[in-house]
Amino acid sequence: MGQRIHFVVDPQGWCCMGLIILAWLYNTVFIPKVILFPHYEEGNISVVAVLCYYFCSLFCIGSLLRASVADPGKLPENPKIPITEREYWELCNKCNMMRPKRSHHCSRCGHCVRRMDHHCPWINNCVGEDNHWLFLQLCFYTQILSSYTLILDFCHYYYFLPLKKENWDVFVFRHELAVLRISAFMGLIILGGISRLFYTQLMGIFTDTTGIEKMSNCCEDISRPRKPWQQTFSEVFGTHWKILWFIPFRQRQPLRVPYHFANHV
Repeated sequence: MGQRIHFVVDPQGWCCMGLIILAWLYNTVFIPKVILFPHYEEGNISVVAVLCYYFCSLFCIGSLLRASVADPGKLPENPKIPITEREYWELCNKCNMMRPKRSHHCSRCGHCVRRMDHHCPWINNCVGEDNHWLFLQLCFYTQILSSYTLILDFCHYYYFLPLKKENWDVFVFRHELAVLRISAFMGLIILGGISRLFYTQLMGIFTDTTGIEKMSNCCEDISRPRKPWQQTFSEVFGTHWKILWFIPFRQRQPLRVPYHFANHV
């Protein structure tokens, strides 16, 4: 079964996501033109370095687009509750619908989401049970791409030999310093912010708690892992094959065994 498309009508989210796409386009267009291709032509770097950059760029934008339109776990209007799991459901006091425990009502999206972690304006979507794995991949590949860009910026000025065939009639070469300074500035800002976010996401998976549960302090001893980390990660990514945890272009199959807290949001 294919993954359902989920589109959030939120101008603020559109603006935030637009900024991310512009930053991605900037580095994907200018970094190869100013650094990768010229140094490849002069033999300073190999074709592997060029392919790796585009590989990271493709996986970064792929995980971003998929996370933004993937259904995070929106509950249907009339959910069918299995008899054996009725004790694990509750009534939402905002939309007056039955929902599984550990679900949360998103005021921005206007509906309940299964195992909701938070609403992220940068993907214009909630991060929930069904798209959490894509959000983690987005954080991971954004860190890789930002780090790669910063390394290339540094090597261009302090390690690689000066270019011999620069075309000074081209705009990017006439303003090379400004182009790379903007790239480095964006790389530092994005890397710093996304690294902190990625760390909190990993700790949440290790302890099997969501961001909302941490903020509401509803979990007992949230710093102690309840399950082996391999199991919690497999449940998030929908597969026990670790190599598939890094691939955004696939379908996720839920593996989660119902587990509920005595207190919940």
